Amino acid sequence: MTAGVTAVVTGITGQDGHYLAEQLLAEAVDVHGVVRIGATPCDVRPEVTIHQARLTDAESVAAVVDAVEPDFVFHLAGMSSVAASWEDPVHATEVNALSTAAVLDACLRTQDRTGKSIVVVNASSCEIFAGSPGSPQTETTPIRPISPYGASKALGHNLCQVYRARGLEASNAVLYNHESPRRPTRYVTRKITAAVADIAAGRQERLVLGDLNVRRDWGWAPDYVDAMYRMAVHGKGDDFVVATGVAHSIADFAAAAFAVAGISDWQELVSTDEAFIRPAERAAMVGDATKAWESLGWKPAKSFQEIVVAMVESDLQRERNT
Repeated sequence: MTAGVTAVVTGITGQDGHYLAEQLLAEAVDVHGVVRIGATPCDVRPEVTIHQARLTDAESVAAVVDAVEPDFVFHLAGMSSVAASWEDPVHATEVNALSTAAVLDACLRTQDRTGKSIVVVNASSCEIFAGSPGSPQTETTPIRPISPYGASKALGHNLCQVYRARGLEASNAVLYNHESPRRPTRYVTRKITAAVADIAAGRQERLVLGDLNVRRDWGWAPDYVDAMYRMAVHGKGDDFVVATGVAHSIADFAAAAFAVAGISDWQELVSTDEAFIRPAERAAMVGDATKAWESLGWKPAKSFQEIVVAMVESDLQRERNT
């Protein structure tokens, strides 16, 4: 279906970029990855053509898009941590909002120059809905962010809609939390699974977390990457919530993770510290992906329990290899 198609992927060295590159290559897509100037990625598939660019610089981004003339552009790059955005809100705004503007404008200009349609998929975030009451959230939920990260993603989300009105087929993938063994340990799910493996191996005594009652709609990263791929193939710009529709607490995740390692008394090994609680944290977020199912034929394949098992087993294997 996509043989002969060319795609540009920003953020190709991240969790989603890795999985997306694998799926695109499996579909015989010619993949071009964008990395920071001076970066030397060592874990990108050799079939991927690497380009260096400063994503907040319009000319730098335009040079890549003009050279490649892609069919698809997946904009995944940016700061992805709510906590980090509170530490440096200016940087969060620059890398998340300005980069989206640069990518969209470059695509529209190249499309106008060549007459060839470019489909853009932007990695938006459920954090744009964090201040809106009610649950689950849908594509029509009011955008009310409560963090610098959410605000920066909201601007990128709105920019996609603006450029869509100008004739660019730009879609927003409103991604809920999505996990995998490739998730960095600064994120709570991977922090938990890595700690479980370390505790099981006797390398760590305790796990310290924030609010155990916070509930999130956790999915499997490769499933969510597949949703973004389907948006590109769909070819018509739109907004799509990508979620499982089921929320679990951090306590649920911890209990399930320890159980995989054969540890039942997990409460004795976990303590809480207010230092790990985010400012303006919303207690529960859950998405309704009905539109993605009806329009794209997409639904999540991996269950919550299967996600936890896959992540813990990966970290246990890491421990065995050290």
